[in-house]
Amino acid sequence: MNWSEFFLISLAHFFAVISPGPDFALVVRVSLRFGSITGSWTSLGIGCGILLHVSYCLLGVAVLVSQSDLFFDILKILAALYMGYLAVGILVSWRQSSYRDLAMALEKSEGPTIFRAWLNGFLTNGMNPKATLFFLALFSLVIDASTPMVVQAGYGVYLSAATVGWFVLLANTIGHDSVRKRLAPVAPYIDLAMGIILLVLAFGIALDI
Repeated sequence: MNWSEFFLISLAHFFAVISPGPDFALVVRVSLRFGSITGSWTSLGIGCGILLHVSYCLLGVAVLVSQSDLFFDILKILAALYMGYLAVGILVSWRQSSYRDLAMALEKSEGPTIFRAWLNGFLTNGMNPKATLFFLALFSLVIDASTPMVVQAGYGVYLSAATVGWFVLLANTIGHDSVRKRLAPVAPYIDLAMGIILLVLAFGIALDI
């Protein structure tokens, strides 16, 4: 393994994963509303989305997609529609997000199923065209072409695991019962902010088509 190469990959990924984006907005929102378990399953879905990006980069599919305006525009349209769908759902319900609602959720453990939480995370990350470009740049510019495929796959597993680790930490911080109760009075405004972030990202992707 080339340790200097691994360091560059880790550093680039660190700054990418901690920056606010659709993954961050989704994990914060579901962890606050439904708790750390739901947030953790969403985080696992995001990590699986990373593996999807890594897989098609290793197979060379990412290069073909990025060079085809039609395929890349289709990906952007799907991503914009999905993020817009999530944003509208949040914004429509944000006025009902009150301390009373959150307290009831705490007591009844209401929320999406494990599969739904995982799927939301997977689709949000896997359909993000900016993530596609990030991993394409990482695997074509940072990682040397002579690096063995098994090592590159190892990098991918690390990137996925590190992503899951970061978002699980975030989910367990935001989703802790004591934190949720303290944040409950401002939960509607957090919902509103997360919805606006997703909507802005959706519009940004759509305008780039």
